[in-house]
Order: sequence, then structure tokens, then C-alpha cells
Amino acid sequence: MTALSAPGGGSLALSALDGVATVPLALSALSTRYAYATFALLFAIGLYMMIASPNLVKKVIGLNLFQSAIFLFFVSMAYVRGGAVPAIPSEGGAVGAYASPLPQVIVLTAIVVGVSLTAVALALIVRLYTEYGTLNEETIREVMDE
Repeated sequence: MTALSAPGGGSLALSALDGVATVPLALSALSTRYAYATFALLFAIGLYMMIASPNLVKKVIGLNLFQSAIFLFFVSMAYVRGGAVPAIPSEGGAVGAYASPLPQVIVLTAIVVGVSLTAVALALIVRLYTEYGTLNEETIREVMDE
């Protein structure tokens, strides 16, 4: 078995028996499930921003990234390979896989709720800034305790 270097820095194994290069499982999974990798990345970044940042605007941006990750997850889970539009044709009932429109409807509703939540959060942040003169969470808590 001969090792070849892959574009991502990994290695491809070339079997002497069949002459076919085999790709490592992780690279293969990422190439076919890139929506899940993007979901995990957005989820982690959004969660980190909400937890680690003391700035309130950055927390709202992290919340939006977190929400976008959840939306991507719902849509990617609803994907049906070879799925048809869920409508009954005029010729009669067709047999096959259908893509459910329910996850897309849920995501559209969640987007509207997310935009509303962002608007209210930013309005409250503007009010906090005019009241306390800072967007730092720790500073606001210290001023409130006095």
C-alpha cells in the first residue's frame, strides 16, 4: 500500500490490489455532509460569543449566529435526496419520496421571530447605553449594584 498526500494535508492510501485511492472517513464525511460541519461551526462560534463576550452587541450577534446554525440544521435535516414536490399530480397519486415542507415553514416562522428578537434586543441595548453609558455587561452590573 502506497501513501499519497491529499490536498487537505491528509493522506490517501493507494491499494496495490485495485489501484483505487481510498479517502479517510473524516474527509469523506465532511465532503458529503458539509451542511452539518457548517452547522457545528456556526453553533460553536455563536455559543462562544454569547458566553464569552462582555459586550452586549456582540452577544446579540452571537445569538444571531446561533439561530442561523439552528435554521441550517433544520433545513439540512429536511433534505430528501431525489425527493419530489409534495403535490399530488393530476394523473393520480405518484409513488416515491416526497420532501416535507413543514421544516421550511418552521424555519420561516423562526426567522421572523429571530428578527423581532434582534430588534427588541438592540432597542434595549440602545436604552441601556443611554442610561449607563457603556455596553459592557460587568460594568452595568457594577453600576446597578451601587
